Amino acid sequence: MSRGLPFQVKMSIEKAIDSALLAVETYNKPATKFKSGGYIVLMTIAWTSLFHAIFFRKGIKPYYRQKNSSKFKKVDGEYWYWELQTCVDEYFKTENCAIRKNIEFFIPLRNKIEHKSFPEIDTDIFAECQSFLLNFDKILEKEFGERYCLRESLSFSLQMFPSPSNMRAAVVNSAKLKNVKDFIDTYRSAISTDILQSGEYAFKAFLIQVANHSSADAMPIQFYPFDKMSDAEKDKVQRIAALVKEKHITYSVANKGTLKPGAVVRRVQEALGNVKLTKNNKLIDKFNFDTHTRCWKKYAVRPDSKSEHPERTKAEYCIYDEPCEQYFYTEKWVELLIEKMSDETEFNSLFN
Repeated sequence: MSRGLPFQVKMSIEKAIDSALLAVETYNKPATKFKSGGYIVLMTIAWTSLFHAIFFRKGIKPYYRQKNSSKFKKVDGEYWYWELQTCVDEYFKTENCAIRKNIEFFIPLRNKIEHKSFPEIDTDIFAECQSFLLNFDKILEKEFGERYCLRESLSFSLQMFPSPSNMRAAVVNSAKLKNVKDFIDTYRSAISTDILQSGEYAFKAFLIQVANHSSADAMPIQFYPFDKMSDAEKDKVQRIAALVKEKHITYSVANKGTLKPGAVVRRVQEALGNVKLTKNNKLIDKFNFDTHTRCWKKYAVRPDSKSEHPERTKAEYCIYDEPCEQYFYTEKWVELLIEKMSDETEFNSLFN
């Protein structure tokens, strides 16, 4: 495949292509719950190896140097290769293009999700994931020629219908997922509109079913890049796209946005750093159900369970559901608990 290229270039290209193909295979496995997790890790390896191949071909050694020295750093006897961000900085220099922004979106995101499972984000970042692959193929072709491209090996690069899990709903019950979602939103809001709408940053498409073609040789699916269309063609597509919009139906949901006690306990414990305490020679969570009970009593946000008036709560923190005979808590209650329980004096006062 890489015949004629220097050995290091050849090995880096092969590693890059193998990693990219494995990334697509991982994403498209039907049984995989967290598709984007493994995909991002493998595509990060693919991009890093591709950049290494480019630098080796240009006579640049992509190794970190020792401070104030011309010697290269080594780790366990091996040269310390440039990581992806260093490669991006070296390759793009001062160019602030959509491809660069797409790659840089995934570098911190990978670090946030590498050892976690957040299948809820698959749908939210699907467009960026698609461009992550298409851009890889584009740079591969630009630097080494069409014969190395992946597109001949793939039909649809990534499956077209990712999981419909509602990320925003899941965020309510997971502080760690909220941090990831906040990063995604912050990153997108910080880049220019032109880049955000570029297919090189996030690839979005819609399919229109057409009548079966009379020719047996006709391709079942044809792709027309939007930026290659004439103004008249773009206008037609935009008018069609305006018609293909998701229909939103509003349903009535009781106690929407509130939390059960277990969710409150979990959120606060995570926010406190999952600190453990020793009680009766056993390790327990610092914030647990007993702590939560002591808190709602101390701050008088709801009456005792035997009260004749269970509805008398502080509504900004807690509400009573009469049919279920249960108490539900608000985000403000979680925020208050995190603030109060971060103070050791306040925490210890619960047990005085």
